[in-house]
Amino acid sequence: MSLSEMWNIGLMQGFAGLSLFSVLLLMGLGLAIIFGQMGVINMAHGEFMTIGAYTIYLASHLAETHAPGLVQAYFPFAIVLAFGLAFAAGWAVEWAVIRHLYRRPLDTLLATWGLSLAMQQVFRSTFGAKEVSPTLPDWLMGSWAPAEGLDIPINGLFVMALTVAVTCGVLIALYKSRWGLRVRATVANRPMANATGINTRRTDRLTFAIGCGIAGVAGAAFTTIGSTGPTSGSLYIVDAFLVVTFGGAASLFGTVVSAFGIAQTQSISEFFMTGSMAKVLTLSAIVVILMFRPQGLFAVKVRK
Repeated sequence: MSLSEMWNIGLMQGFAGLSLFSVLLLMGLGLAIIFGQMGVINMAHGEFMTIGAYTIYLASHLAETHAPGLVQAYFPFAIVLAFGLAFAAGWAVEWAVIRHLYRRPLDTLLATWGLSLAMQQVFRSTFGAKEVSPTLPDWLMGSWAPAEGLDIPINGLFVMALTVAVTCGVLIALYKSRWGLRVRATVANRPMANATGINTRRTDRLTFAIGCGIAGVAGAAFTTIGSTGPTSGSLYIVDAFLVVTFGGAASLFGTVVSAFGIAQTQSISEFFMTGSMAKVLTLSAIVVILMFRPQGLFAVKVRK
C-alpha cells in the first residue's frame, strides 16, 4: 500500500469519526442542557432520538405512498417535524413524570429507565422488531471526491452541516434570547432566579422539551448513516452520557470538545484494531482522565 493510499484511508477514517462526532454531539447537547440545568439523569434520552428517526421513516413512507413528487424534498421538513414531535413528547414526560421527582436523582434515573423500556416496547409493537430505513432523497446519496481515491459521503457532509447549524442555534438561544437568560440564571442560582420572578418550573419544562427535541434531530441525522430499530437510541445513550460527563456538566463547549475527542479516538483506533478493542481503549482513556479531573474537562461553577 502506497503512502498516498494510506493517507486517503486515514482521511476517510477521520471523516467517519466526524460523522460519529455529529451524532454524539447532537445527543450530548440535549443531555448537557437537561442534566446541566436540572440535574435530571434522563435514561430515556435515546428513545427521544428514536422518535426522531421513526418520524423520518414515516415521512418517507407517506411521501412515497401518497406524494412521490415530494420524495426529493421531504427530508428538511421531516427534520423539523422530528424536532417538534420529540419536543412535544419531552414536554409531556416532564409534566407527567419528571416534575414530581426534582432533587431526587436516583428516582429520576429509575423512572426514566423504566420509561425507556416502555417506549421501546411501544416502538416494537408499532413498527415491529426489525430495523427499518427511510428512502433518502437522491441529493443525499453518493459521494464527493476532492482527490483521486478519496471519497467522502454526501450524507456525512449533510449531517455535519446540520450539527453545526443546531449547535450554533443552541448557543445563540442560550446567550442571546430571554429563554437562555432564564436558563443561565437558574443554573447559576435557582433560589435567586425564583426571587427575581423567573418561573423556574416552566423554564425547566421548556428546557427538558428542547433537549428532547434536539435528540429528535439527532435521530433524524442518524437515519442517513444507519437503520432504525426499537433499541437504536439505547445504543448511543451510554456514549452520550460519557460525552456530557467527560466534557463537564452544563458546559456546551466541553460537550463539543468531548464529543470530538471520543469520536475521533474511537474511529482512528478502529483503523489499527477491532471495534471492541477501540471502544475499550476509548473508555479506558476517559476513566483515567476523570480520575485526575472528576469534574470534567470544562467545569462550570454553580451556586447552590
